Amino acid sequence: MANNKSAKKRILISKRNNLQNRFYKSSVKTLTKKFLNDLEVFKSYEPTTEKKEELNLHLEKTLASIYSLIDKGLKKNVYHKNTAARKKAKLAALLKNACGLV
Repeated sequence: MANNKSAKKRILISKRNNLQNRFYKSSVKTLTKKFLNDLEVFKSYEPTTEKKEELNLHLEKTLASIYSLIDKGLKKNVYHKNTAARKKAKLAALLKNACGLV
């Protein structure tokens, strides 16, 4: 256990940062899984259906929200800049391969 005031404060700050980091990382993972599931559904539709266009817009919105969370996490030093760039590039490549976008 901490013996002085500054050590106690550092423990509290560490707990606070841990919660914040966990929020960003788990949110990105959850949205990524949702995005990948939607991408599989998108691939299964015939190219001429109206539902495919609607799902395409949904995919782009989901991707934008994932990008937003990754960028906010990067700003708060949750992610290293290369890790954030790698995650974003991977998602963009998946979308591009699935439907010729981005």
